[in-house]
Amino acid sequence: MPIKLTPGTDGLPAGSHEILNTAALGFVAELARTHGPALQELLRERQTRQAAFDHGVRPDFLPDTQWIRTSEWSVAPLHPSLLDRRVEITGPPERKMLINALNSGARVYMADFEDSLAPTLANLVSGQANLKDAVRGTLHHLDPETGKAYALASHTATLMVRPRGLHLEERHLRVGGDAVPACLFDAGLFLWHNAAALVEQGKAPCLYLPKLEHHLEAAWWNRVLEDMERTLGLSRGTIRTTMLIETLPAAFQMEEMLHAQRTRVAGLNLGRWDYIFSFIKTLRMDPGAVLPDRGLIRMDLPFLRAYAQLLVRTCHRRGCLALGGMSAFVPQRGDAEGTERAFAQVTADKLREVHDGCDGTWVAHPALVPVAQAPFDEHMKGPNQLHRIPGEVAAQALLEVPGGARTEKGLRHNLKVGIHYLESWLRGQGCVALYGLMEDAATAEICRMQLWQWIRHGADVENLGRLDRPLFHAFVEDALFQIQAEIGEIAFADGRFLEASDLFETLILERDPSPFLTLPAYDLLLEPVLTEVQP
Repeated sequence: MPIKLTPGTDGLPAGSHEILNTAALGFVAELARTHGPALQELLRERQTRQAAFDHGVRPDFLPDTQWIRTSEWSVAPLHPSLLDRRVEITGPPERKMLINALNSGARVYMADFEDSLAPTLANLVSGQANLKDAVRGTLHHLDPETGKAYALASHTATLMVRPRGLHLEERHLRVGGDAVPACLFDAGLFLWHNAAALVEQGKAPCLYLPKLEHHLEAAWWNRVLEDMERTLGLSRGTIRTTMLIETLPAAFQMEEMLHAQRTRVAGLNLGRWDYIFSFIKTLRMDPGAVLPDRGLIRMDLPFLRAYAQLLVRTCHRRGCLALGGMSAFVPQRGDAEGTERAFAQVTADKLREVHDGCDGTWVAHPALVPVAQAPFDEHMKGPNQLHRIPGEVAAQALLEVPGGARTEKGLRHNLKVGIHYLESWLRGQGCVALYGLMEDAATAEICRMQLWQWIRHGADVENLGRLDRPLFHAFVEDALFQIQAEIGEIAFADGRFLEASDLFETLILERDPSPFLTLPAYDLLLEPVLTEVQP
């Protein structure tokens, strides 16, 4: 199995050739050969289901798996390090951010190769190198601007890793001419380099699995992980997982997804931003499912309350944890009053979650860890709330479309955030603080699909009437002028805002929208092919 790094990789971060050694890449390549064909079939089945949704079929609980939902079973006992997850912090595995997150006081840190990382080869490889150092306690950083040194504390958060979604590919590594699935690249490299070291330390290698749409996809992941365990000499179930419920179809299959991974799963997570995006995308052809402004879509709305209550009920019935959603607020320098308002909103959000029975929650900034933890410390006296089981949830409750206004302000905000984020992503930065919130690919997707939905169905926007294409283009142009005024002409000229706005507008005006904006954006991000693995 010859593997050779090609020219063009000399500029990669230090330690890259160690991360991308022949054995590690061979491990990933073999996973792609074994499991890639089945993954491609699952992705084709996604298209078939979406076509059915487009013709009026609605997601529902599956009749052929009713036996799973009604029979008595439970998942494997939780690993001791995963019994208390009251606050989890997430972010890309950038060196300084990784140290700050692991030292933040959160119980868990999720290193994100997905929605908050732009997948340049340099980002991917440096992220893996940083995780390898973190696992071994040697991670440190010296800020070149301030001279401040950063190092890991004696006690750090439990490390979990989120690989990219099933739909993404990693074109820097090809097997027989085909790009390997990005999820196998990310998870494979992390586990190859770190699983044994974590087990030796008495810790569990942990993955967060994103954007699943069907229990057969959860079963595919389980087969992949069993294969990894055999190759790495680990006992079955050593690799622990948490699955994000962030698509509308998955909300109807939580029981089945837990059952598919019952030997290893530790919990489910309310991935609410992607869930809102998926709600729009799944019901995209229904003129009766047009949503109001993004800012009006709150977790206290009936369809999101049903989603949260069903997740808590499902997890606790089966013996695993229910994790709440992301608080994306970030402290605003020079605006103490705005920061105080944000903290108050975070507190209210976490109070709702703990009273719903959630066992923990997510934040995006270290300063929010104590704010989010306080309601759980006050109202959750033990390490979790497994004893609390809410009542049943009807399918129709998950599909209840909320009312509310569609406004010019909401239109302008979606455009500015979407263009800003996509421009940042094209420059290699996958998460960015904008207007008091930490935005990532999931929130940009809401902006995109919401505007697509408004235009597709000729929805009325307050004081504007129907949003047609010429009017929309004028708003795109105005958004660019506003962004330029906010950041200055030099920063605007140095960025990729024109590319970002062209792509964002094109995606919004598509007749059949791209499943994910990162698919076409990836073409603009690509670097030379890393390596070719021959049979």
